[in-house]
Amino acid sequence: MTGKALFDYFRSHGQSHWAQQLEAASPDWLVHHGDYARWSAALDALPEIHNAYGSFDTAAVLVGGDCANPAGLRQALRGLMPWRKGPYQIADIFIDCEWRSDLKWDRVLPHLAPLKDRKILDIGCGNGYHCWRMLAQSPELVLGIEPSVLFNLQFRALQKYLPRTDIQLLPIGVEDIPLDLNWFDSVFSMGVLYHRRSPFDHLYQLKSFLVSGGELCLETLVIEGEAGNVLVPQERYARMRNVWFIPSSAELVTWLQRCGFINVRLVEEAVTEVVEQRVTEWMQFESLQQSLDAEDSSLTIEGLPAPRRAVLLANKP
Repeated sequence: MTGKALFDYFRSHGQSHWAQQLEAASPDWLVHHGDYARWSAALDALPEIHNAYGSFDTAAVLVGGDCANPAGLRQALRGLMPWRKGPYQIADIFIDCEWRSDLKWDRVLPHLAPLKDRKILDIGCGNGYHCWRMLAQSPELVLGIEPSVLFNLQFRALQKYLPRTDIQLLPIGVEDIPLDLNWFDSVFSMGVLYHRRSPFDHLYQLKSFLVSGGELCLETLVIEGEAGNVLVPQERYARMRNVWFIPSSAELVTWLQRCGFINVRLVEEAVTEVVEQRVTEWMQFESLQQSLDAEDSSLTIEGLPAPRRAVLLANKP
């Protein structure tokens, strides 16, 4: 779905004002980044894949088909490094991304309401890996939002071969979505909450995007402990600067209830392992292993509890 097709879809589904806002902003998307020309050249260099098709129900999102220039394909895809969320299989090229995002999806999917025929919003979706995986469930529309220019161009690399009408990624932030939209059947916020200075404002935003009865899937960092326990890192957490609040799962349940969600349930909680987030050929910078204490992997390099993540589901009344 092209930008114009998406805007027309919004207009035909009662979102004319939002479509107008997005259309007015779209000429400035992506091009402001200093590396845009280099990344765009890599995107343009992607060779043709004959008889391309997609498959979304296995660990690696697949773009199948025949590529007569596999070396050129590999070179162009490497021009879009680093690849952080995946994995992907594009013709004969396997992209082993930093995150084994398939492991998270396998933990989340069994607990979700059926995604068939739903309008879905995935906030902070990176290059759209989970959005592609959602297509296996036959939703009406999957819309990812992600400000990162590089991640958007990685998505467009797949979109070049799979020009589908039921998936799109926009280079916008959550603040660019109108409050009280009341439009999406499912909203995903995975790996976002701890980056928000005001987590309650974010939870209220998420609720306002949902239709009545719609489902929120919230995945975020947590700490062990009872309700009332919250970690506020003084500076960095696991080398990350922009981590503000890390509550216990029990406290996060309270936050969701306080924001008016119902049917709040914790469906999964586990320590993040280095097999799930690591340095690879396609992401050669520091990763989780370099963020942990060298003598005690239960601690971050700052001496704080090592990353633990939880998945909670909740509904809008």
